[in-house]
Amino acid sequence: MISEEPLVSILMNCYNGERYLRDSLDSIINQSYENWELIFWDNQSKDQSKDIFFQYSDDRFKYFYAPVHTDLGNARANAYKHLSGDFIAFLDSDDLWTPDKLNEQLKLFSDPEVGIVISDTIFFDNSSQRVLFNKNYPPEGYVFKNLLNNYFVSLETLILRKSTVEKLEYSFDPEFSFIADFDLVIRAARISKLVICKKVLAKWRVHEDSDSWKSMISFPLEKERWIEKQILLDKKFFLANKKSFSIFRNRNYLIMSIYYLALNKRLLGIKSLLHGNLLDSKIIFVFIMCLLPFSNYLIKFLLKVRMKRLLG
Repeated sequence: MISEEPLVSILMNCYNGERYLRDSLDSIINQSYENWELIFWDNQSKDQSKDIFFQYSDDRFKYFYAPVHTDLGNARANAYKHLSGDFIAFLDSDDLWTPDKLNEQLKLFSDPEVGIVISDTIFFDNSSQRVLFNKNYPPEGYVFKNLLNNYFVSLETLILRKSTVEKLEYSFDPEFSFIADFDLVIRAARISKLVICKKVLAKWRVHEDSDSWKSMISFPLEKERWIEKQILLDKKFFLANKKSFSIFRNRNYLIMSIYYLALNKRLLGIKSLLHGNLLDSKIIFVFIMCLLPFSNYLIKFLLKVRMKRLLG
């Protein structure tokens, strides 16, 4: 019976997502696991997203219209208040799930210490695709340091045990927009195990209209603020993991400087580099690039190449 199975709350934030929304909603409807609810948070869309949503008559579809338009982090925090399930899954309005996604991942929560389950996924666009892990899986278990050194969680694959999130001081932090899910997963990883379902169960759509590409500089800027907040919240924990935080911060300064250079904000790029490890060969290389004329065009080109590499 459906009622005997744990309820999964699916959180979908939408702002002008009409282009791909129907495909995303269909991939939820087609789940072999049936005891779920969709919490659809409409962040004051101005397109046909609402009309598309209400073409579905399923009682498990629950629509919420934001009283004010907010950034993504606040939208997730506001939507979270309406989740009533035992588990929380996430699907943005341009991504997809395979039909067995929920069913396969829920099996891995049999260990009560597991609070995070992810899967393999496909990065794709209209012409190509690439499997993210492709059998080269990252570590499992208590992987806080691993995530800090190399964050490998793709949001459309993520399922969280809600009781794990409730042990944290707060769920989504409204102080962050672009890294709100990163922050939540990292904090959950401090107190619970992460397990990987070694199957491709989702698809992440790569396109230049996504926040990931339109506002790239926002990610390292928020991560720098995130580090400062961790120091204030728990300095003892920060000091106990100082090496991992140092590696994370150095890489973040490097990424920040690259994005500043792509925006032709060379002085800001140089200032970012000066905060990092000046003996790092990558930082030295980017520092030289900041001094060369027209290097911003080269960096933009390399970022385009990187985007293509996501697709193989």
